[in-house]
Amino acid sequence: MTSSSEAASPPQTAKLPLDAAFGWLRAGWADAKIQPGLSFGYGAAVCLVSWAMVGAIFRLGWGNALFPALAGFMILGPVVAVGLYEKSRRLERGESVTLGEMLGAGFRNRGQILFVGALLALLGMVWMRAATIIAALFLGWKPVPNELSSVLELLFTTPAGLGMLVVGSLVGALFAGLAFGVGAFAAPMLLDRERDLDAFTAMGVSATLVWRHLPAMLVWGACVLAGFLFALATGLLGLIVVFPLIGHATWRAYEALRGEAAELIGAEAPPQEEGA
Repeated sequence: MTSSSEAASPPQTAKLPLDAAFGWLRAGWADAKIQPGLSFGYGAAVCLVSWAMVGAIFRLGWGNALFPALAGFMILGPVVAVGLYEKSRRLERGESVTLGEMLGAGFRNRGQILFVGALLALLGMVWMRAATIIAALFLGWKPVPNELSSVLELLFTTPAGLGMLVVGSLVGALFAGLAFGVGAFAAPMLLDRERDLDAFTAMGVSATLVWRHLPAMLVWGACVLAGFLFALATGLLGLIVVFPLIGHATWRAYEALRGEAAELIGAEAPPQEEGA
């Protein structure tokens, strides 16, 4: 007979291999190459929106908000990519997919995916406010240059700019870590289990999965960061390829942990039967 202490103990799960992220990327690239116009067109749309966002920042004279805003984009990225998850989900099932189905994926699960996006956007806004305070502490209230080259010169060639960059990066890392934990698998999970899951449960399960497989997830996070830095180095043009690749690979990462996620969800909130 199983003792109560054994019954209450969490299930033992096999740890993901340290190089699991590279397999996800390969599978993600394979998904992107099927109906490539959908995936890379999605990436092109993200690139255009990002350019518009950067242009608006400089037109409004908010140069000090540039890097926090770009970091905030990373926070929201897992929800922005929901259309790519839908494509990979349908490919996994051997189904066809259309652009309309990809664009409508965010409205699945009674709006819970959009609610995750709202929560992550709120976290991004808090990070933006923290970045404004950090900028004020290091630079005072003097205006920040309104040209990208002048902003980079201020950040990398002056003591105040370097100090702001270091402190801002450390604080940003805390926000990014929190966002990565709760957002890594929440949207794919909600898309996959649209009838029996809510946003808060999905975010909690996501954080648990990241913590259980932390070494492999740190490698995955480093891959995502490397892709983002590549996109920055190409003036965001790299988003056309990088964003679809990361989006499809994220679904494949969730696919690898789907069984474990189901165990956690079942332990917290068993699905209700029809008519219950």
